[in-house]
Amino acid sequence: MRSKSTQILLLFAIFAVALNLRPAITSIGPMLDIIREDLTLSNTQVSLLTVIPVICMGAFAMLAPILNKAIGLNKTMYLMLLLLAAATGLRLIVSSFSILLLTALAAGIAIAVIGPLLSALIKQYFPLKVAAVVGIYSFGMGMGATLSTGLTGVFYQKANYYLALAIWAVLAVLGMIAWRVSSKNPIAVKQAIGQTVKKGESPWRSKTAWSFLVFFGLQTALFFSVLTWLVPIAVTNGLTLLQAGTLLSSMTVVQIFMNIGFPIALQRFKTRTPALVGILLIGIVSIGFMWTEQPLLFSIGVLLMGIPLGGLFPICLLMPIDATDTAEETNAWTAMMQTGGFIIGGILPLFVAMLYDYTGNHQVTIFVFLLLFTAMLVLAIKIGRIPGKA
Repeated sequence: MRSKSTQILLLFAIFAVALNLRPAITSIGPMLDIIREDLTLSNTQVSLLTVIPVICMGAFAMLAPILNKAIGLNKTMYLMLLLLAAATGLRLIVSSFSILLLTALAAGIAIAVIGPLLSALIKQYFPLKVAAVVGIYSFGMGMGATLSTGLTGVFYQKANYYLALAIWAVLAVLGMIAWRVSSKNPIAVKQAIGQTVKKGESPWRSKTAWSFLVFFGLQTALFFSVLTWLVPIAVTNGLTLLQAGTLLSSMTVVQIFMNIGFPIALQRFKTRTPALVGILLIGIVSIGFMWTEQPLLFSIGVLLMGIPLGGLFPICLLMPIDATDTAEETNAWTAMMQTGGFIIGGILPLFVAMLYDYTGNHQVTIFVFLLLFTAMLVLAIKIGRIPGKA
């Protein structure tokens, strides 16, 4: 049993590590057009810088329980944060598209391993305060996304896009320091010997787990599509690069409030359906505002978009935690959900980029956002009937 002071240190470590789970990807969005023009790329090619890490986050998520069992949680966390720092820092000397792709691949692998381990850690060390700690976790991710989307353009204006992309390696160093301070008291995620969960309880055989996977994939696709293409869409609508970056940053501030408040508010409901349907309908309304192409209405729509983008991720984090009884089961369910979900979430934004290359019309991009909201609304009816334990 950890003392109150060591629990606070662990919470700070979770927050500091969570800060790192988005900037390597979200910092690309504001620089998308700059990179494309500098390296003479198509929209499809440049979108791979956000698509590849997201797909990696799915393809390598199952490494989390394997590395946890092989070398332990602390060494795994240090290794992944070091990999993330190296990948992000390498962008300072970027000279080719292939180097940027390599950094995207490495960052995706690191994030893939960190995510499921943090969820299992929360389940084990804070079983009675899961929703609140998930709020801290998702707040950290939201803050990382906000800082990177809001300040990347500023760093670009002051220096160049190499520095604007590479500077986020500082957050990984902060994460390692915070983890070091917290790990003076042993941190470990218990894991069953021989297999992650008992025979017959594999999440891959559960219809509920598959529902979680598809829903997570759709919300991930929406999140990264919006963060990747919002700045180019805004610039097309007449905003400057700095104005578009500020608007994107403002949207992520809305996300942060939802990251913290939504998982806690969910505890007041017997089912998730009302809250899920509500924020998804807000998302559909936001699409209507964005479709007008009027700068003011477009901006209102973008701010409204922050509500579902901020609320959907923490509910996805809670799904496997609520549906399982032990930390090792949570690790397995989260890894499975993220494995398939991030692959879906990586492939669909690539499809968006290909559509834009073909049509040259961002109204089509916004229509794809609408389709994603509609599909999630259908799934939410089923998922919302699953009672939570947290």
